[in-house]
Amino acid sequence: MRVRIISFTEKGYALAEKMAAALTDHDAQAVPRGTSAAQICREAFRDRDALVFIGAAGIAVRSIAPYLKDKLTDPPVIVIDEEGRFAVPILSGHMGGANELALAVAGSIGAQPVLTTATDVSGAFSVDLFAKENGLRIVNREGIAKVSSSALSGKAVTICIKDFPPETQTDVLITDDIISEGSEEFRSMASIVLCPKKYALGVGCRRGKSFSELRAFAEKVLEDNGIDISDVGAVATIDVKKDEEGIIRLSEYLRAPLITFEASVLAKVPGSFSSSERVLRAVGVDNVCERAAAAAAGRDHELAVKKTAADGMTIAVALRKSQAGN
Repeated sequence: MRVRIISFTEKGYALAEKMAAALTDHDAQAVPRGTSAAQICREAFRDRDALVFIGAAGIAVRSIAPYLKDKLTDPPVIVIDEEGRFAVPILSGHMGGANELALAVAGSIGAQPVLTTATDVSGAFSVDLFAKENGLRIVNREGIAKVSSSALSGKAVTICIKDFPPETQTDVLITDDIISEGSEEFRSMASIVLCPKKYALGVGCRRGKSFSELRAFAEKVLEDNGIDISDVGAVATIDVKKDEEGIIRLSEYLRAPLITFEASVLAKVPGSFSSSERVLRAVGVDNVCERAAAAAAGRDHELAVKKTAADGMTIAVALRKSQAGN
């Protein structure tokens, strides 16, 4: 995860540099003093980069306020005091990973993490965190509060993952059946509906392609084909691209794991794919994006979007087995 650390004083900047150096598992950067906080916030919200403010919480709140959109897509934001004593996540604690990042940040400078999300404080079941950890899409976001309220009151949270429709009203329904957020159908079934993410995004690119180029291209391909970005469950490519920064950041932006395959594995993926002698000579397999998407989606996949190319980038999208033919 890319982490931008904003400070306002010499003391704060020294702490920011210390933190950036210690967060070895993240691409952490101490933003140079004098840089516009508004600009950094605008870019971070666009790219879903994490923000760490060193200073007053009020400054952080005012800085991010114009860019707030959605609790399921906003980036994580953390506030740390100049003494480096407390690390407080203030936005996207669960879906964005701010709580988890706060623990890492606190550990890097010897601070005390202060988590304020009710389910974490109470040690109760968190349905949005459950969805994130299991690669599930939240169909009706208002259900988060309903399930959390039950968990916080000490009630048992019921989860149905087998029967559809469930025999009785349940708290959490996990289903492959297509239920739209605007549908009233699920309201008689469950407080919240979770669906496995349906699509795998296969990516190939020329060395050094930037994240901004890949993000814009991926968003266009998905939009043009009517695929919701929240339904992408994996980003897949060939193993020689596993260190490609643009692809890594694209997977982080989509909040989907990056899966890489060896050329020999991609070559054995069943299906009908486009073929390129140039690609074969370069990486050892005749097609990367289609084969990688299909491999990530699983056997008997359906290629929902065939190879689409633009300016040294290729993207394909595969529909996973359980959804093929629906």
